[in-house]
Amino acid sequence: RVRGWVARYFYYMIVFDRPYTVKKELPQEEGEKAKRFILEFDLKEGESVQVKVALSTVGIEGAKMALDKENPGWNFESIKAETNGKWNDMLSLVEVEGTEEEKMNFYTSMYHLFIQPTNIADIDGKYRGANDSIFVSSTGYYYSTFSLWDTYRAAHPLYTFLVPERAGDMVESMIAHKEAKGFLPIWTLWGKENYCMIGNHAVPVIVDAYLKGLITSDPERAYAAIKESLTLSQLNSDWEVYDKYGYYPFDIIEKESVSRTLESAYDDYCAALMAQALGKEEDYRFFMKRAGYYQNLFDKQTGMMRGKDSTGSWRVPFNMFSLSHASSHGGDYTEGNAWQYTWHVQHDVPGLIQLFGGEKPFLNKLDSLFTVKLEGESLADVTGLIGQYAHGNEPSHHVTYLYALAGRPERTQELVREIFDTQYKNKPDGLCGNDDCGQMSAWYMLSAMGFYPVDPVSAEYVFGAPQLPKMTLHLADGKTFTIIAENLSKEHKYVDSITLNGEPYTKKTISHEDIVKGGTLVYKMK
Repeated sequence: RVRGWVARYFYYMIVFDRPYTVKKELPQEEGEKAKRFILEFDLKEGESVQVKVALSTVGIEGAKMALDKENPGWNFESIKAETNGKWNDMLSLVEVEGTEEEKMNFYTSMYHLFIQPTNIADIDGKYRGANDSIFVSSTGYYYSTFSLWDTYRAAHPLYTFLVPERAGDMVESMIAHKEAKGFLPIWTLWGKENYCMIGNHAVPVIVDAYLKGLITSDPERAYAAIKESLTLSQLNSDWEVYDKYGYYPFDIIEKESVSRTLESAYDDYCAALMAQALGKEEDYRFFMKRAGYYQNLFDKQTGMMRGKDSTGSWRVPFNMFSLSHASSHGGDYTEGNAWQYTWHVQHDVPGLIQLFGGEKPFLNKLDSLFTVKLEGESLADVTGLIGQYAHGNEPSHHVTYLYALAGRPERTQELVREIFDTQYKNKPDGLCGNDDCGQMSAWYMLSAMGFYPVDPVSAEYVFGAPQLPKMTLHLADGKTFTIIAENLSKEHKYVDSITLNGEPYTKKTISHEDIVKGGTLVYKMK
């Protein structure tokens, strides 16, 4: 039973292809059941030892079954070739053209995207659930390693058109987690909840999958999991406080009150969309009202999302540069500050623009984000800074695309190029921040295609500018979606015009439906 991040049972079996002797037995550490040994092998010069390790959440029998059925032999080259083939199949879902460095960056990002979530079910479908009971998955899959605070933004939308069959299994795993634990996953590892982040961001993932037709079996079950998770209080979600005040007051919720309010408002909006789709008008009105709670924390005097106490008074003194984290007692923001979180209204950009007093003041403030320098102490999670914009952390990821929605698409296009050139390098330490289970890489992949989901459940992707001359997406049912950037170069980074299947295309977004039915998207660059 190990306790790294979450307490969990860890069963394993280790097998060698040569006999060994026990050179020394080491003392066991607290909680360990298996003994610790130093082993010795009698090898001649040039000989080697092969080792196989099998894991299970359920028991030793599951690990043994994996050894017997998944890899009964000892042919390393065969296993290497099989694994190489599986990865090539996955990476071939997108074919890209470009320089060697551009292709290496793209396929490294794609590799990062597909490392997780992790299927932790044994090969007979058994898995240990969030409540430590043993369940059997009807599909053979039970996914964990859900870094949902990060991945709901772009990684999961990307899964929905690259691997839609996996996206459905991921949602089923989230619902099964809720039925065992009482609420949807927040950040799970090895099937267990670790509560390390805020929000209930399985909600947008489930709603997105439902609205895209990837949940067909029992949408009422999925919606029930959403509604209960957003109305029955749990750690980090105090719904009675939230409903009473219309925000999380910092004198009651002492950590991350602003970030929790803004992120909860987005989850509520997602729940409202699913309620509406299912004909639940009362629930729709309830959740849409909550979705507007972000307005309660906008301070017009500073033009910032600012902490407010239970009497309705703003936090004083207010330092808009002060960075906070869950471990920073009294901080109103999650891995960020007011500069970064003021833009965290993914579902209602027009409403946010209106709070600023229109597009001009909104754009002026947005310009400041990319030029104002950090004052005070830094924070490990807030990296990849361009002014106060922090590409190394997820709350900033949609912000460059707000220009496109506010009438200045050329600024989005400039910034996307700057981020590509400065924040993603083809070297071991080439990322400007934690990849966070594929989200940093998903931003790269989608932005390379020339679009990004500012509002992940909208099934609409906001145009930026493509960063590769050509790519072909291999989609379900043998369809392909080809993206071409004519005249793309370092100098020609702006989009002059767009055509979809040969027809002029003037919208600010492209729909998920247009992508998955296949076709050709052509950008003319200038």
